[in-house]
Amino acid sequence: MNGMSLLSVMPYPGRLIIIGAGADAERVIVAYAVTGRSPASQARRLTFESSAVWTEPLDEDTLRKGKVELLIYRAIAIDRRIAISNGRQTDDIAKVLKQAGEEERPEEILSRSLDSWTYEPDSPHFTPRISGCVLTGGAAGMSIIKRREDGARLASFFSWAVEPGKSRMIATYAGREENPLPSFPGEPIEISTGEAAAKETAEAIFQALTPRDPKKDYRVAVACISALRANLRNYDVHIINRREG
Repeated sequence: MNGMSLLSVMPYPGRLIIIGAGADAERVIVAYAVTGRSPASQARRLTFESSAVWTEPLDEDTLRKGKVELLIYRAIAIDRRIAISNGRQTDDIAKVLKQAGEEERPEEILSRSLDSWTYEPDSPHFTPRISGCVLTGGAAGMSIIKRREDGARLASFFSWAVEPGKSRMIATYAGREENPLPSFPGEPIEISTGEAAAKETAEAIFQALTPRDPKKDYRVAVACISALRANLRNYDVHIINRREG
């Protein structure tokens, strides 16, 4: 499927990460989207502060009914390099990125960062932890940590160099509404993202997640960073929150 159309046939992807480049590859795209079914998941928004995108509560009372440690975290960290994830593991990735040498590959950095992390303890779904990073020059990586049938940790890591007009997407779930929710299968999916403007990309993701049934609108928020590939310090940010509180 071209563009974001893949998301339109994923009723509930959970959280998703998109990393890629614009048509001329001068800018990289890093996007994070949140969907949620429970009141606690819905009672959040994304904000940008101190060179980072954060999940923030809208309703403290509703939020407390969920697992706060899984709901509130730094989703994207920008500091010479970019770290992104669906949980507090973003902090560990950002820390390792600061120390990593120029010769280290993104998948090596992610593997080292996530060595002590496993899937989320939210039985019966055991939500995977998805993560990613981008290095100066456009080297990118993604990872997913899932639960095997026997309960063991299954971690997969991927690296590539961003290409003009192409991105890769990974989500926590396969998109089907089943119980338990099926984890995202296989490798990150290649999609076409067109231009690299933060606003247009965020809007395209948010629109693609529009449900066919308005009663099942699980969209919470989308954040997109469009950064100059050469240094990642020159960047634009656009955030869409379904509820502002």
